[in-house]
Amino acid sequence: MKKMTALLLAVLMVLSMAACASKPAEESDLAYIQDKGTLVVGITDFAPMDYQNESGEWVGFDADLAKAFADSLGVKVEFVEIVWDNKVLELDSKTIDCVWNGMTLTSEVTSAMACSNAYCNNAQVVVVKADVADQYQTVESLSDLAFAVEAGSAGEAAIEGDENLAQADYVSKSVQTDCLMEVAAGTADAAVLDLTLANAMIGEGTDYADLKIVDELNAEEYGVAFRKGSDAAAAVDEAFDALKADGTMQALADQYDLALAD
Repeated sequence: MKKMTALLLAVLMVLSMAACASKPAEESDLAYIQDKGTLVVGITDFAPMDYQNESGEWVGFDADLAKAFADSLGVKVEFVEIVWDNKVLELDSKTIDCVWNGMTLTSEVTSAMACSNAYCNNAQVVVVKADVADQYQTVESLSDLAFAVEAGSAGEAAIEGDENLAQADYVSKSVQTDCLMEVAAGTADAAVLDLTLANAMIGEGTDYADLKIVDELNAEEYGVAFRKGSDAAAAVDEAFDALKADGTMQALADQYDLALAD
């Protein structure tokens, strides 16, 4: 009886191994995108990276690069607005294929998603009303303020990681532009957000002419993210190399007043 049981187990093990060996290799993420014919890009409204022009078309440094990458794959591009804090869930559920929206390459980001190499420089900055800006020239002077910051963003991480700002109260918003609205309305004293957005949206000639940058908290870099384990991030790196070589990437950076990463 024991011999028959052992023989049966051996047969079952061989059949199991054969079944595993006969399974086709898992399709690459890049092939998945090409087969369906559309690159679905997760974004927020974030000038000058991704924003809508007067015709309702998504344009900007990131939008233009995403279109160029989609062209290189021979697919269409579709832009989908997401809640920034849900970006990993959106990727894993395949409602989007990538996040291409001025995303800071933090350790949390690179551990949760497959990321491209850095392609653009940025910083996290503190924005307050211009008429009180002279009162807040050091990080230490900001600790008693009430902040607005985008949930799940590098700005939120900057607040939590700074020994002075960590003492401050803050409210999380779904997008960075809402943080500017909070400061302008007086419902928050300050906002922490991307330098690229701040340069585009505050100061003379903008809707937020009464706001001003008072401090730069750090230096950082942007990357593009795909699902964990995706081979598409490497394809973006190759596309970036080609776009740098032919001058396209620098021309776009000049157009949107941005600095490329080294």
